Amino acid sequence: MKDKTLMSGLRKQGDATERPISVAIVAMGGQGGAVLTTWIVALAEAHGWIAQSTSVPGVAQRTGATIYYVEMMQASDDGQRPVLAQMPTPDDVDVVIAAEFMEAGRSILRGLVTPDRTTLIASDHRAFSTIEKIAPGDGIADSDAVTDAIGVVAQKEIVFDMQAMAIAHGSVISSALFGGLAAAGVLPFTREAYVDVIQTGGKGIDASTRAFNAAFERAQNGPAQKQAQASADHPVLPAQLTDPRADELLQRIKAELPAEAQLMAYHGVQKVVDFQDTDYATEYLDQLRDLTVKDTHNGGAQHNYAFTEQAAKHLANAMCYDDVIRVARVKTAAARRQRIESEMNLADGQVLDTTEFMHPRIEEVCGMLPAGLARALMTRKGLYNWLDRRVNKGRRVKTYSLRWFLALQFVGSLKGMRRRSLRHQNEVAHRDAWLDEASDALTGNYGLAVEIIRYRRLIKGYSDTHERAHSKFDKVMSATRLIKKQTDAAEQARQLLSAAISDADGHALECKIEEIWSLRQISS
Repeated sequence: MKDKTLMSGLRKQGDATERPISVAIVAMGGQGGAVLTTWIVALAEAHGWIAQSTSVPGVAQRTGATIYYVEMMQASDDGQRPVLAQMPTPDDVDVVIAAEFMEAGRSILRGLVTPDRTTLIASDHRAFSTIEKIAPGDGIADSDAVTDAIGVVAQKEIVFDMQAMAIAHGSVISSALFGGLAAAGVLPFTREAYVDVIQTGGKGIDASTRAFNAAFERAQNGPAQKQAQASADHPVLPAQLTDPRADELLQRIKAELPAEAQLMAYHGVQKVVDFQDTDYATEYLDQLRDLTVKDTHNGGAQHNYAFTEQAAKHLANAMCYDDVIRVARVKTAAARRQRIESEMNLADGQVLDTTEFMHPRIEEVCGMLPAGLARALMTRKGLYNWLDRRVNKGRRVKTYSLRWFLALQFVGSLKGMRRRSLRHQNEVAHRDAWLDEASDALTGNYGLAVEIIRYRRLIKGYSDTHERAHSKFDKVMSATRLIKKQTDAAEQARQLLSAAISDADGHALECKIEEIWSLRQISS
């Protein structure tokens, strides 16, 4: 069939001119990506260049990072306007600006950063995704992989914590990123021209200028000369505390625990006191003292008291479990509100309100009640199910409305009765069983005992998240009992823990447990 494609008849207008300069910006909501894009376009147009910007919202992380894209080109003498692209193309981007470190990594994966042409400007702070936060154990993505990749794929890099710098100067990260862009020297405009663009803005001009200048100096000259930070690099315990009760706990740490575990125990005491009270911290130190005695009797000194140090960390986490009372206290804490206001960069006269989704179950309600009352309620199935139908539903809670704030304050004030609650009794029973398992292993395999202490990393969250965590913990613990007499039990336990935290659906753990069973059957 004859090709009848219609030809437009366009004629070549002349030789190809120089290519446009392309800038890709990856930012999330609240990081000023749109403002930064506007500044870059204004900067180019102020010097007679043709500039075009586009943006494409994403859904890959948190609320989704948005890709802003700017192309700019000098205007031709004959007045003809260039045709500019609307999206960045792999291997064809001059500058990539990432407002968060993992977004820099994603830009590399997309092929936007190339060693022959791309300058990468990125903040190396992390804004953790929901997937990272809810993963069992440590679900945080590996930032080192991004660092290694940047050293290979970027022609030039400007990477430091621009978020912290912006906050220190009362601004948002877009101002610091703009300073990094100016210092990079990729665009043919002076530093003063960048500042002039900021000065034409409306709000926060002074703060934005300060953050811009600080980032420019940091990018040009590197970090300020490091001062002596021996105390920060090697923190030591205070000699004495002014509060008598706190000082008594501090002196116990120094007198009863090995030096290798004292700092960890000091942080553990602070966490436990914040969770409950000083009496609870005394219980924490009592348990830690008994574990130290066992550690010493089983050669702890030769292992730098690794067992006691790990116990100081994970015992504090076990004692500070997530319950409804703790969640309510966190939601209404003044420090939390101040942090949100700071992150949102609230201006004078603006009012903050938050709406949070909560879905309590009757199990959480019973967990708060005194153990005897809760068990009696659970035996009355009719009443229990009737209450569940009224409690077990999702609610959108306006935290700072008077009604909900008072309700959450009331729930948070119940921490005085926490140690008599059913939830606390269950947590204590599970905690004691876990410590018994670790102590038993200590007598025959020091390394295995340390790994069992670390298993506590698997327990997190509350409600159904907590139940799933306990289920995974129980599977790991059951598999450990099968291998505890093996010479490589510690390494096997380490692999079990790694498999348990590597994926949320538990497939890797099931494979590891199946491997253990198979080897056991072969050996028997």
